[in-house]
Order: sequence, then structure tokens, then C-alpha cells
Amino acid sequence: MNLEKQLSTLTEKMHGRSILGCTDAQLYQSVLQLVKERMSDRPVTSGRKKVYYISMEFLIGKLLSNHLINLGIYEEVEEVLRKNGKDLSVLEDIEPEPSLGNGGLGRLAACFLDSIATLELPGDGVGLNYHYGLFKQVFKERLQQAEKNEWLETDSWLTDTGITFEVAFGDRKVKSVLYDMDVIGYEKGRNKLHLFDLASVDEGLVKEGIRFDKAAIEKNLTLFLYPDDSDEAGNLLRIYQEYFLCSSAAQLIVKELKEKGCNLHYLDEYAVIQINDTHPTFVIPELIRILTWEEGFTMDDAVEAVGRACAYTNHTILAEALEKLPLSHIEKAVPQMAPIIKELNARIGKRYQDPKVQIIDDENRVHMAHIDIHYGYSINGVAAIHTDILKNSELNAFYRIYPDKFNNKTNGITFRRWLLSCNKELSEFLTDVIGDGYRKNAYELERLLEKKDDLLALDALDKIKRQKKAQLAEFIRNKEGISLDTSAIFDIQVKRLHEYKRQQMNALYIIHKYLEVKGGRRPVRPMAFIFGAKAAPAYVIAQDIIHLLLVLSEIVNHDPEVSPYMKVVMVENYNVSYAEKLIPACDVSEQISLASKEASGTGNMKFMLNGAVTLGTMDGANVEIRQLVGDENIYIFGKDSETVIGHYAKGDYSSRELYEKSPVIQRAVDFLVSDKALRVGHEENLKRLHRELLNKDWFMTLLDLEEYIAVKDKVFADYEDRLKWKKMMLVNIAKAGYFSSDRTIEEYNRDIWKLGR
Repeated sequence: MNLEKQLSTLTEKMHGRSILGCTDAQLYQSVLQLVKERMSDRPVTSGRKKVYYISMEFLIGKLLSNHLINLGIYEEVEEVLRKNGKDLSVLEDIEPEPSLGNGGLGRLAACFLDSIATLELPGDGVGLNYHYGLFKQVFKERLQQAEKNEWLETDSWLTDTGITFEVAFGDRKVKSVLYDMDVIGYEKGRNKLHLFDLASVDEGLVKEGIRFDKAAIEKNLTLFLYPDDSDEAGNLLRIYQEYFLCSSAAQLIVKELKEKGCNLHYLDEYAVIQINDTHPTFVIPELIRILTWEEGFTMDDAVEAVGRACAYTNHTILAEALEKLPLSHIEKAVPQMAPIIKELNARIGKRYQDPKVQIIDDENRVHMAHIDIHYGYSINGVAAIHTDILKNSELNAFYRIYPDKFNNKTNGITFRRWLLSCNKELSEFLTDVIGDGYRKNAYELERLLEKKDDLLALDALDKIKRQKKAQLAEFIRNKEGISLDTSAIFDIQVKRLHEYKRQQMNALYIIHKYLEVKGGRRPVRPMAFIFGAKAAPAYVIAQDIIHLLLVLSEIVNHDPEVSPYMKVVMVENYNVSYAEKLIPACDVSEQISLASKEASGTGNMKFMLNGAVTLGTMDGANVEIRQLVGDENIYIFGKDSETVIGHYAKGDYSSRELYEKSPVIQRAVDFLVSDKALRVGHEENLKRLHRELLNKDWFMTLLDLEEYIAVKDKVFADYEDRLKWKKMMLVNIAKAGYFSSDRTIEEYNRDIWKLGR
């Protein structure tokens, strides 16, 4: 049916009105239904073998524009609405953002689903249908406050499948309900994102902020992502929640395979179970439980069948992020898992004496990653340097046992979303200059290098960047109440707030520049320092860093001597929608994590794709960005990973020694407890952060601070060579094709999944 006629029919049927007569909210509902009908016309991709991508997070973002682009009808819908006096961008703003993830891990999972569908591979995501997700961030008295993030509506992309499973805990049983979302590939392909909800979930359990009864698991399991586990009730809840996902997923997998007539003894011929980080690890012992208790398998046969089907993606080398669950908590929450985990541990103990590779340690903690490594057939890191560190350092004991299991799969992004959806101006320019082949094959972006010396093309790129900066400045003025000079350098750091990502180092640079301007050293061009990040509610120092950034925003932006030259913005409730406005407007991409700590990063790829120049350490995918663009198109600073790992091994790092030797470091750090800062901020937060930097500084902020200041000053100076900078922008865009998630998924399929076509 003609699209305009189809939409008109829907508006009449749903609202008794023409397109023109509908309110924006009514029209949004009708367009949503139109997209659902168009998606249902595509057959679901099927095949003998299927990947189940299990993750606690799927940070999918708003879906309307992405679905329209992938269906190939975005421009047509936009034109139909325009003819009827309506604006598609208004409808896009009405759509709530699904609160199903937190940061890079969840966004990566969403990108992977898009590419799996685009490549027409049989594969579904499996996760949880959180009602409030992580949390909604609000700032009060320059402190982060957490509120519930309501996003579920009657009209949404979710479909109730009617499928339910019983999940047993130690002293009770609950029911999971399966909801599906369609995942549409670019121009072809359709798969599913399976989201399990708790049938008895009770939103009324949430009181002030995000507080709720952690013990009421029959009501709370799908309320929040990553509930605070700093106490025993929270730790138990984390186990209940992870098992709820894994038991539901395992039952779904067995159900689908039996419906296809598969022989479960040859599980690996029909299913690949990709375990995204350690959170879904329970799927291994749960599948073994189902096969032995319900399908009549011997333990040997069950272990072998499951081990051939499961693969593990490691996303971190941070010890605290590799889950170690008290065995006593597992015995209390999911006692049926305990004997199976003990059996798996006993089998390893008979083969290997090294305590580093045991599943249950001498403190009776269960190392979830060790289950994945021993009882899966593939372990992959997510950037070249990350995988090397896993093999040579953090997981070396396992690498010596299983060298053939280890492999690297450098992360990628859904570049269509980060160009076609959020930077239409740039995508139109690229289509005019190099054709539209890059939409399917991101490597075609390299053709842009032919325009490296074309002044008209370079000026056009620069004009687009100025447009995106103006759009962002208007959005920030309306939302945050801060006015930015669009001629300023936009220096942006947006990501989860964690000490290893070192937002605190960026803050110390801002203090350094503030003191310089106060001393009469004025920059030749204004600087806009923009941050976006949420801190876990129980992560005190991370919240102190947010407080510092908000204090600096207050001080800098209201100082008449300084504000014409500097502005600081900490955006509230950073999410995918905000990222889609920030990333295209960025000049300098801050990727300044302590070397050896960032597994990969994907924000660095999105910024690069949109013409930002990276300022970063030799960490994560920054290493591969440098290899691709060359030293002349990136700014690298800081100690390398070998040096950092050496400091940890020797325990010889002293932030106080660095502080005492450097007047520059002293001035910046001591500003935190200066009269000026304390008049604006809270003494408890600022003094605690000051003590942390002086006495611990676990992620070595002060180790790299002086070099960071010097290199960042050079970045800002080089920005004034406008021709040089425009060429750097162009090269970064042209070389970003490698970081397509299509390439990453091709590699997963070639080396791990082997799904065929």
C-alpha cells in the first residue's frame, strides 16, 4: 500500500482523524503502528544454527528514526508529514528512550543486534525488561540525585508473546513473562530482542528516589538495572536477578530447540550462547541443570554439550568488575546452582592445582568468569591491547591452559545510526562526495581521503561541524540554562563516571586553565568543556567527581573575568538521545582512561566517525585508532600500559610524591579545598576527593596530569591552524569504517559462531 494512504488509514482507524487533524501524540502512535506493520512484512531470519546474545544490558536508544532508516522509508515518511504540516523531528522527541542499559557494554549489545540483523544472521538478544532501568539523573545542590526513569507506555515497541516460564529460588517460585522487540537490519533482516519481565512485578514498591525493598524479590526483580549491591540484601538481589535472566534464557533456548526437533546432545550444532560479560554466567550451570535433571543427561554429557555451545566476551580487566559471588549467597538464593557449581569446581581441581584458575577460591567465593573460561569454547577481548593484556597478564594462567580459546574481536558501532540518524548533514555531504555505498560498506568512507586537499570539501566539513555545534548550543541553552559561544572549541567527555576514565583529570585541567585566565593568560579562542555521566549510587568518589564538575561549572560560568573564555557544562541525565546531539558537535574527543584499564570504548569510535579528533592515552581502541589515522591525526599522552601494570605490581605509585614535587599539580589539586570552591560546594565531598587524590589515587590521575596539560594545550593551539584541523577531521572520518559493528559481527561469525547464511 502507498505509504501516505497507509498512514491516513491508520490515523482514521486509530483516532478518527486525518493526518493533518491529529495531534502530535496521536500521529506518533499512528507512525509507530505503521512502522510495526512494515517490520512485520519482513520474514524473521532463520537457519539451522542461531546465536543467543545474552546480556544484562541493551542500551538501544530511541528506535523510531532508526527503524525508519533501516526500512528505507525515513525520507518518504518525512515528506508525507511535511505535506500535511507535520514535523517528524517532533514525533521523534515524543518517543521515550528505553531504559534498558547503562553504558558502553549495553550500547555495544544494541549495535551488535543491528548488525546481526543487517548481515541476515539468525540471532536474537536476550535480556530483562527493566521498568526503570538504571535511574534518571537529576542535579540538586550540585549533587547527583537518582530518580526512577519511567519509560514504559501502552503504545511501545514491546509485544507480549504470551510465553511464560517458572523460575525457582530457594524458598519460592516466580514467573517470567517474555516480551519481544523486533530488530530490523539495514534494508534487510529481522530478528528479535527477547526481554523477560517478572509477572508479579510491583512498581509501587519504589519509594522516595530509587529506594525499594530489596528482599521482596517476587516484586522487584525487573524494576532496576544493577541495584545497589553494597549490602547483603543487594548482593542477594543481584544473584536473584542474574539467575532470573539466565533461567528464563536457558528455558527459552531449550524450548526453541525442541520445537525445531533438535537433538540436545548436539546443542552446539543448533545454538551458540554468547555470554556478554560475567552477568549471564548462570546460564552455564542452569543449562547443565536442565539437561541432567529434566532431560536425562549424565553430568559428563551435559557439561560437554553446554561447553561446546557457550562463548564468553570479557569486557574488563578491573578486578572489582569480575564478579566474585559468595557461595553462601548462591546457596541461599539459588540452592539448585550450588551442587552444580561445586561439581564444576571439583572437576577443575582434579586437573589443575593452580589456585588462580579455581572456580571457588579459599574464601568460598565463586569466580563467575572462571566458569565461563573453563566451560565455554571461546574467550574474546574487545580491543587488541585489551586481549593482549588478558593473555599476558590478567588471565595468563588460563591462557597457558587454553591458548586456542582466546581471540580478539575489536568492538564496533552501528555507524548508520551515528551518521544517518544523528548527523544528517554529514551523511548527505558524504553521499554527495563519495556516493551512498558507505551505508552498507563502511570501508568506503576511505574514499573521502581523495578530498584531503580539496579546499571546498574541507570547508564544507567545517561548515557542518559549526552547524552541529550551533544545534547543540541551542539544546544546552534550553535544557541546562548555559549559553555557549559556538566559535569555542567543544571539548567533550561523555561516558560512565568512573575513576579509571579519569574525568577528575579533565577537571584538574579546567582548574589549571581557570587559574591561568585569572592570572591574565587569556586563550586566543574560548573553550567549552562538556561532560555527561552517571555515577553508580553506591560509588561515593564517582559522585564526588560529579559534584566537583558542577562546582566548577558554577564558579567558571559566573566569573565575569573568566566566562568569556571558558564554560563548563555537566549535562543532566546523559543518555543515547543526548549523545546523538553531543557527538556530532565535538571538536576534541576526550578518551583519557588510565592505560590498561579501558577494555575498548565505543564513544571514541562515534566521535571519530563524526569528525572529532581524539585526545587520549594508549588504551583500549585508541591504540587501533592511532594505527589507522597516524600520529599526525591523534593526540596521545600518558604512561603506557606496561608502565602502569608495573606500578601496580610493585606497589610503588605515590600520588603525594608527585604532588609535593610539582607546583602545577599542587595548585590544581588544592583548589578543591580552597575558600572559593568550598563557598560553592559541599565540604564533605570536596575534602574527601582531595584526600583520595593525595593519599590513594588508585587510577593514577596525577601520574599523567602534567603531560595531559601540555598535550591538551597543544591541541588547542593546533586548532587555530584551521586547514590542518579540517584535514584531521577528514582523515578521522575516512578511517572510521574499520569500527563498523558489521565488521565486528562478521569476525564473530567467522571465528566463533559459524552460523552460515
